[in-house]
Amino acid sequence: MDDSADSGSIWQRFGRLFHGKHADTVEQAIREASEDGELDKEEGSMLLSVLTLDELQVQDIMTPRTDIACAPDDFDIRSLAEFIIATGHSRIPIYKGNHDNIIGIVHAKDLLEHILDPAERRLPATAIMRDPFFVPETKNVLNLLQEFRVSKIHLAVILDEYGGTAGLVTIEDVLEQIVGDIEDEHDAPREAEISLQDDGSYLINGRACLEDINDALNLSVESEEVDTMGGYLTHLAGRVPEGGEYFRLDGADGALFTVVEADAKQIHSVRLDLPRAPDRKAPGPTPDGRNAVTLENGNGGTDHRL
Repeated sequence: MDDSADSGSIWQRFGRLFHGKHADTVEQAIREASEDGELDKEEGSMLLSVLTLDELQVQDIMTPRTDIACAPDDFDIRSLAEFIIATGHSRIPIYKGNHDNIIGIVHAKDLLEHILDPAERRLPATAIMRDPFFVPETKNVLNLLQEFRVSKIHLAVILDEYGGTAGLVTIEDVLEQIVGDIEDEHDAPREAEISLQDDGSYLINGRACLEDINDALNLSVESEEVDTMGGYLTHLAGRVPEGGEYFRLDGADGALFTVVEADAKQIHSVRLDLPRAPDRKAPGPTPDGRNAVTLENGNGGTDHRL
């Protein structure tokens, strides 16, 4: 059977499965089809992922502003080429003054005709940059994918409610929501967001999602204001905590969170000491012999921190 016949049979199966189905029952139909063997596991997983795109906003999947590789508008062609080689990115946002003022995007392929001519290597970035594509952070991810497809643009600069730069989303970021991580030869190996240490503690990346931490470690640390571990501890403290500061949280059954590495802007890593099973008693004093103190928060709960 040729490729066209295979493709046709797949879409025919999809048509049979979802014909006449109300939107609310599509997810159930996909799951039932996977269980019955009408769809294989990968097909079912991808279809379910497509459904979730309509529930996501771009702020949920964007690369935050602090992690964006941007170049200033006074970079010349040669400097841009060196920057692209160093970062491994094929599209570089160009800013004027600061990262809140993105004025263009330079594509690596646009450098080629200029980098080969010594006389043009001193051209400024502004001479070859393209117009940026701006979208609000609340934009629906599925709608963004459709705009990417129609406009043939692969990168969007995400704006916060004040018009400042919130982050950046590429078409790859959107597709990864469907098919999983897509890595190329320029991607550095990713560090595990939650890793078990030899002493039984866990080292947690500051950007790890609270939901993932709760699922992996059977905790119940939740917040309506922030999504990440680092953001959560920063929110509790009312500032970015310094390395060595620690928190004992009710929602984590007395577990102890110690900031391992942080700078002036964000927490990079956190150590988690869980109460020992099976009695799940809260850990004793921290390594320096001090006990965490208890502070009352504004919503009536109790947060433990020093």
